[in-house]
Amino acid sequence: MNIPKVIKTVVSNDLCIGCGLCVYKCPNKALEMKWNEYGFLTPTLSGNCDTTGNCVSVCPFNPCPDDEVKTEIEIAEIFLKASPSYHPKIGKYHGIYAGYSKQYRLTSSSGGIATYVFTELLNKGIVDYIFSVKESNQSGVHYEYSISSSKEELLHASKTKYFPVTLGNVMPKINELNGKVAIVGVACFIKAIRLAQHKEPQLKEKIPFLVGIICGGVKSRFFTEYLASKTGVLTENIDKPQFRIKDFKSTAGDYSFGCINKKDSKEHTIKMRTVGDMWGTGMFKANACDFCDDVTTELADISLGDAWLRPYDQDGLGTNIIITRSKLAEQLIRNGKEKAELSVESLPLQLALKSQQGSYNHRHLGLGYRINRQKTPIPPKHFDSNQITFDFKLVQLLRRKTRHQSLEIWKSFPNAKDFDKKIIRVLKILRLATRLYHYRKAITLPIKHEMKKK
Repeated sequence: MNIPKVIKTVVSNDLCIGCGLCVYKCPNKALEMKWNEYGFLTPTLSGNCDTTGNCVSVCPFNPCPDDEVKTEIEIAEIFLKASPSYHPKIGKYHGIYAGYSKQYRLTSSSGGIATYVFTELLNKGIVDYIFSVKESNQSGVHYEYSISSSKEELLHASKTKYFPVTLGNVMPKINELNGKVAIVGVACFIKAIRLAQHKEPQLKEKIPFLVGIICGGVKSRFFTEYLASKTGVLTENIDKPQFRIKDFKSTAGDYSFGCINKKDSKEHTIKMRTVGDMWGTGMFKANACDFCDDVTTELADISLGDAWLRPYDQDGLGTNIIITRSKLAEQLIRNGKEKAELSVESLPLQLALKSQQGSYNHRHLGLGYRINRQKTPIPPKHFDSNQITFDFKLVQLLRRKTRHQSLEIWKSFPNAKDFDKKIIRVLKILRLATRLYHYRKAITLPIKHEMKKK
């Protein structure tokens, strides 16, 4: 039996991110997205494969891409050529802002800009459908990509979901839709769509607008199960999990996780700050995320994330960082400001970089070291520095270990009490290494600045 190239070169090397564009691109419909043993969606063989390689041509982690789409730099030259500004850490762009939608802020995880943009695209007739993530009717599958065509449907998709989803269930339907489509996704999903548009030019017209979500890493479904278990809810009783319940009276980072317990029909919540660092440690994260260097979703028409810097992070209502990359995106934000529908202000480049500094440190500074330790082929990268200190290398090594162990432990011990006991040792070592790294950095940076002055 022939093995699809995407399975042979990507899935087998644990580099699949679950975008599902290979399912769309497979000419024989031989691929199907299914859950793997670690709680991620990956393609599996479900029919006859002719090994044409079409499937891997749209994979964001294809280790051998064509030269014209080698990295985000080359792809941006194809799709965002008209963008007037460029920064190696930001990508191509028109403007950088911080702000929120006055109408949709309260019903969104952050500032509500994504909902505003999609509503404007529908109202202006620029698109007829939106591919976004909403609640699923499938048992145990809490969220999935679905197709919206009205503002009312969009409001059900206005919050962040740290739950694995795939475009593999909606992209095969795109050519059946009579009209144009806008899609929201994290960086790797947006890259996959751009690769598909490059292979099929008609998709450029069919998909005229992409909203990119600035991502801290794709989580396994184990992440949801763990947080629910921390609230006392068993996996089989989880319903309607919410990952970013705002505290309007507190800061933006002081949010809660919550879900309905099917047993008592009550919502159970927990403050995320009491759980510990679920992002810097890499727990429950996809392996592929450690080989992504696109911090700000460089290939979208507009990139949106949380403005993690003062004074914005002190506002519990939420504020977006906004990077417009196409002329249309820039017009939508400017028009929203002029009509007083958006409260936005220009954000200096250096502050935009500062707002994502932790992600830059991990994804750019430590990338070369992680690549050198990886035994399987990795896609070409435009950030591959390996000039890092020993203590930062140790942090990278321990994060990789923590990521792997979190998945292995939860697979065997799927309850928070046992999990916490078994993961505590590696977490303690990681925290110690991280503190030492930050301590050394705090001492050496002032010395370097002083030497430069002299």
